[in-house]
Amino acid sequence: MKTNEVFNVVANKYDIMNDVMSAGTHRYWKECMIDWLSPLPGMKIIDVAGGTGDISFRYLKRVNAQGEATVCDPNINMVEYGKNKKNIFYEKINWTNAQAENLPFENETFDAYLVSFGVRNFLDINKALNEANRVLKKGGRFLCLEFSKVQNKNVSKLYDVYSKLIPIFGKIIVGDEKPYKYLNETIKSFPPQEKFKTMIEDNLFVNVEYRNIFNGVVAIHSGWKRKNDQ
Repeated sequence: MKTNEVFNVVANKYDIMNDVMSAGTHRYWKECMIDWLSPLPGMKIIDVAGGTGDISFRYLKRVNAQGEATVCDPNINMVEYGKNKKNIFYEKINWTNAQAENLPFENETFDAYLVSFGVRNFLDINKALNEANRVLKKGGRFLCLEFSKVQNKNVSKLYDVYSKLIPIFGKIIVGDEKPYKYLNETIKSFPPQEKFKTMIEDNLFVNVEYRNIFNGVVAIHSGWKRKNDQ
């Protein structure tokens, strides 16, 4: 099943399934990413693979709408669904339909590049990371929240059992289990923390580090575009 086909199927139930798949904890994880960003009023962010705008909403809420957010997602159904959500901050979001590997923005446009549970669906992760570096201003911040390699064996076993239930939830809520079998596969194939850290560094980011949450069920990766003096 192709990525675009997956999100065509799940678009109108995307937010509900996020709650089901993570037992609601994705809300906490996303707040942790915004915490680490430490957003300031006036920042210009891009929310890549931004789906229905969840991350952009959180950023705008933190800065009391005193900033600029652009959601960029390759799936037009996700973008349209996000546009139609009823929330005061959604009117302040710019919506763009584009691939992470080919962003339609000038060099050095954004202060921060955020991606939440989207990198593992990129067609070419290295090309997308290179694009992230390109569109960031000098000294700009890259932050990625993604499912990762669980560090504790017991937690890993429990997580494996739970992940097998996700396609069943998909069948009940969305009416199709195939998209969630596909998403489970992308989680398993995504690089572990240290390998992904190296990939970020190989694409010219500096001061790269990551934080595990829930024993590595998810991890937040951070990197910075070089300033002139680095």
